[in-house]
Amino acid sequence: MRRFSLIIASMLLVMTALAAPPQAKKPANPCAGKAQNPCNPCAKKQAQNPCNPCAKKALNPCSAKFIKTGKESSVVGYIGDSQCGLQHPMGMGNDKDCTLKCVDGGGYFVLADRANKIVYLLDKEAQTKAREFAGQKVKVTGHVSKKDKTIHVTKIEAAS
Repeated sequence: MRRFSLIIASMLLVMTALAAPPQAKKPANPCAGKAQNPCNPCAKKQAQNPCNPCAKKALNPCSAKFIKTGKESSVVGYIGDSQCGLQHPMGMGNDKDCTLKCVDGGGYFVLADRANKIVYLLDKEAQTKAREFAGQKVKVTGHVSKKDKTIHVTKIEAAS
């Protein structure tokens, strides 16, 4: 009788396991479910996802590479922001207002060389100094890396 009870209990256990819905497994693909998680690094529109640690990684003065030695050079352009780049969209006010709104909203100051269509990230120390020149044409002197599109700034002055 005892053996019969064990067989019945085992069969009930197997039937319960087969009848229960399978437990949700974590997907092997880290990008699965990206639509449900806006902070997933695999989410679309990475450049516009502020939660994404890889979004515009090069446009973060805390993680970009800056050359701090060698010959200094100068670049003329406009102090803009990392969100707008070379041109500010219509309807965002003048260049100064747009730049300041975007930087206050999480962007960084950049030098937009519109003549050569290059946006240079300014180093962390230059972020404060660049604020007074927001939207203006300037001459930035420092260690320029055309490869990394960064400038370790030693001087910012108004340009004509």
